[in-house]
Amino acid sequence: MRRGVFTNSLVNVARGLVMGAADVVPGVSGGTMALLLGIYDRLVGQIALLSSGAGRLLRGRPKQAVAMARGADWLFLVSLGCGIAVAIGGLVELVRVLIEEQPVLLSAAFFGLVAATVVTTRREVGRWDVRLVVVFVAVAVAVFFVLGIRSGSVAEPSSAVVLGAGALAICAMILPGISGAFVLLLLGLYDPITEAVSDRRLGTIALFGLGAATGLGLFSRLLERLLARSRDLVVAMLMGLMAGSLRVLWPWPADTEDVASFANAALGAPPASDLASAIVVATVAAAVAAGLHRLGARRRPA
Repeated sequence: MRRGVFTNSLVNVARGLVMGAADVVPGVSGGTMALLLGIYDRLVGQIALLSSGAGRLLRGRPKQAVAMARGADWLFLVSLGCGIAVAIGGLVELVRVLIEEQPVLLSAAFFGLVAATVVTTRREVGRWDVRLVVVFVAVAVAVFFVLGIRSGSVAEPSSAVVLGAGALAICAMILPGISGAFVLLLLGLYDPITEAVSDRRLGTIALFGLGAATGLGLFSRLLERLLARSRDLVVAMLMGLMAGSLRVLWPWPADTEDVASFANAALGAPPASDLASAIVVATVAAAVAAGLHRLGARRRPA
């Protein structure tokens, strides 16, 4: 029994490493990796349970809050969280170097990974019909065009704006397809938020964190209910989010002076010089994604 628990913990740490590595890259969401690894519903359910317990505590019902906290799968959450933290802390500098020195190959790798996730996730839908296909296509097209809109940087965002940005960014992180970092770019808040972290402006950081905690608690509970009631419809929408987000991961963004690499959603034509290498990297990444999906499906609880 102990060996089984230890093995499961190591597997969850590895899952967290994959999710954390994805979160480091702008344009990629850890939620995509959770869906790929077969733990998305479980993760959303656990977060929703803890947020419900926090709500009970705020309403003066400590006994119910404690009961919910005891019912949480802490071994799963802690091991997954450790993997995410280690990946973010250990890979952030490496990914920054790769973004600067090998942006095409890095983009191609995650493009193949996310594209394969869209394909493998179709099996999560019990039965496809015309309605689900229409929803998938509509969401994909809408996300594709919305990601092409960019906002200029906000110089001095108000407290309400920072609070809302935290809520939106964390919702994007839990959704497959769109990263919280890119949402901040779209809102023009990436620079002020990252500068606040670098300058250790605790007031701004606390507001952003409060917004993130509030958004995560409310959105996770809503998402859990939607998955329970209309799972096929929700999965079709999530697939559309991932498909539309491929625009951000296109390895050859158009040349502009103010936007570069993963922050650039303007599409450019692929040059012949690195087309072959990008295709190879994307294919290998897609194969890895298919393997991870099979591994997640085998270890998924019945």
